[in-house]
This record gives sequence, C-alpha cells and structure tokens, in this order.
Amino acid sequence: MEETLDLNEIRKQITELDQQLLELFAKRRALTTNVAKSKVHQVRPIRDQQREQELLVRLIKQGKELGLDAHYVTSVFQTIIEDSVLNQQAYLQQLTNPNIQIPTVSVAFLGDKGSYSYLASHRYFSRRAEKIIESGCKNFSEVMQLVESGHVDYGMLPIENTSSGSINEVYDLLQHTNLSIVGEITQPIEHCLLTAVNSKLENIKTIYAHGQPFAQCSNFLDKQSGIRIEYCDSTADAMAKVYELQSDSVAVIGSEEGGKLYKLHALEKSIANQTENHSRFILVARKPVDVAEQIPAKTTIILATGQKPGALVECLVILKEKGINMCKLESRPIQGRPWEEMFYIDVEENLKSFVLRDTVAQLTEMTNFIKVLGCYPIEHISPTSVPSTEL
Repeated sequence: MEETLDLNEIRKQITELDQQLLELFAKRRALTTNVAKSKVHQVRPIRDQQREQELLVRLIKQGKELGLDAHYVTSVFQTIIEDSVLNQQAYLQQLTNPNIQIPTVSVAFLGDKGSYSYLASHRYFSRRAEKIIESGCKNFSEVMQLVESGHVDYGMLPIENTSSGSINEVYDLLQHTNLSIVGEITQPIEHCLLTAVNSKLENIKTIYAHGQPFAQCSNFLDKQSGIRIEYCDSTADAMAKVYELQSDSVAVIGSEEGGKLYKLHALEKSIANQTENHSRFILVARKPVDVAEQIPAKTTIILATGQKPGALVECLVILKEKGINMCKLESRPIQGRPWEEMFYIDVEENLKSFVLRDTVAQLTEMTNFIKVLGCYPIEHISPTSVPSTEL
C-alpha cells in the first residue's frame, strides 16, 4: 500500500529548501562581487560571453542528468548571470564615482506609487541604495526642475517604448537642460486592465489611463464598444481614480504589480499591441558620472547641422569610419527656428575612450551646435545564447 504523504510536511520541506536556495544565491552573489574586485586594476570586460555559454551548456547537461528541463535550467541561470553582471557593474561604478550618495537617494518621477516610472526607479536603485526618498510629479518638466534646483538627486524619465516609439516631450526638454544622463534601465511593460471590484469586461464603460498606455493598447481598445476613454496625467493617477470610484463599470490600464499597491486586480492581462513591450528610461542628475572602463558604456550626443544637403550624413560617416556603433538616432524640431532640426544620437562607446573624444572633436568642427548629454553604463543585459542542439 502506497504511503500517504503529509501535505504540511511536504510544504515544510519546500520552505526549508527555498531558504537554502536563498542562502546559496547570496553566497554566489558575494563571490561575483569578489570577481569585480579582482578586475579593479585590470581593464577586463565584465562579461565573457564565451565562458557564459560554456557554463550554460555544462549546467544544462548536469540538469538533464537530474531530470531537469533544459529550458528551465537556461532561464534560471540566465537570470543569475544577469544579476551577476549588474552587481559587478554597480560595484565598479561606486568605486569610480565615490561621491555618489549612498545608501539614501532622492528620486523624482512621473506620477505616484505604482506608475511605471515609480517601478523603474525602484528597480534601478534596488542594488544601489538602501532607501529611496520619492517625489512624484505631475509632468516631465517638474521632474527636471526638481533635479535642477537640487531638491532631489535624480530624475527618472521614460525616453522610448518598443510599441509607441519615442517620448518626444522628454527629448524636447533635454534641449534646454544642463542635467546629465547618468544611467538607463529597460523596464518590461505588461499592460493589464485593472478594476477595484469584481467585474466583467462587458460591464466596463470607462477606462482611465495615461496617453502612452492607451497608444500601446490600441488594438485591444479598438475591439471594445461603448467605452469612454479618460486621459490622466500618469498611470498612478488613473489607478488612484479607479480605486476611489469602487465601481464595476470603470477600469484602468496599468501594470499588475503597480495595481496591487492600490488593491486593484487584473480583469484582462497582456493587452498591449506587442507581446514584447519594453520602455527605456534614462536617469538624469546635476553632475555627470565617470563610467568604469570595464563596463559597456553608452554616450548620448545632441547636435545641429548646417542647412546644406548631406550635412547629417557627413556626421554619420565619421561614426562609421571610427567604428562606433550608433544605436539610436532621433530628430526633433528646434523651437523658434522653423524647419531646423536637433539630432539626438546614442553611441555604444565610453566618453573616456580616445576614439570617441576624437570623434566629438571632429563633429564639433562640422556642426553648428554639439553637446554631450551624458555617458552612462549600459544596463540592458542580453541573455547568453545557447546552441539549439543543447536544448
């Protein structure tokens, strides 16, 4: 006769194993910090993707011997590798910039608790600070004003989205600020339809949201009929409004994570036009930072060319000749000067490097205006690939 297993005892064993796993994760992270310490006086890249791939292949084989699925092992250890890389980068950046205020930072962002900017701020500083002093703002201009005036240390601003494109208002504000871009983070955007009380989709008559989520969920909204759209200054404002109304006929577009802060629950999940929906945020401060040479860096430049054919192309040719990868090009009109454009360029290169300093010098001679908005660590950690034969 098969022995009956006691459910409480099984759960107790799982809890004990979870605790052991957490302790092992902490030990592994401490070792990766030691790896970063060993690289302080050696200009060696943080990542060695060939070694990462060899590690994953070995772990997949060992996992299969233990009855574990290859995709499961890959997913778990890709997350561990990402954490290791970001942890090492944060350590080296603190050494390179000893004046950065740690462990307490003050951050301004759009909206209140639960907004996507709020979530991005907490995620960015989760490995950098023990305490965050929050300042929710009504608009992007207020975010930048708080940083410029010294009322807060940093401002978190969304700059582009994979679905709805660039946030033009932020680009326009960057033309007129002395702030520097000191960091970036890519935040997954998982739009849900949230309600404060139990309801059904056919009962919803009004949906509240910020303009960006509406644009990113247009396909879902086009399929609904008889629904009124109410625009709010931020996702947080929209969630607060729906919680206040406590009605089964109103809903808000926002993240499930943010909604929990307002006691909202998801009526519909994954309603964005694109399954893979991400927003890139930039962090601005009054002073620039130095990026450790071991860390992959990105530099943002703005420039204005003369009104002649091929002026921009000539600038881009310089980047190509120098072997500098341009990962973003955005144009915005110059206020007060009709038909003239300001160009924003992101390149994957450290401002400390001779090649980029030489490139900026050449561009300065070719343009009417040029300014470096900031050099900062690349936070997006692409997963290490694994040969399909191993999966």
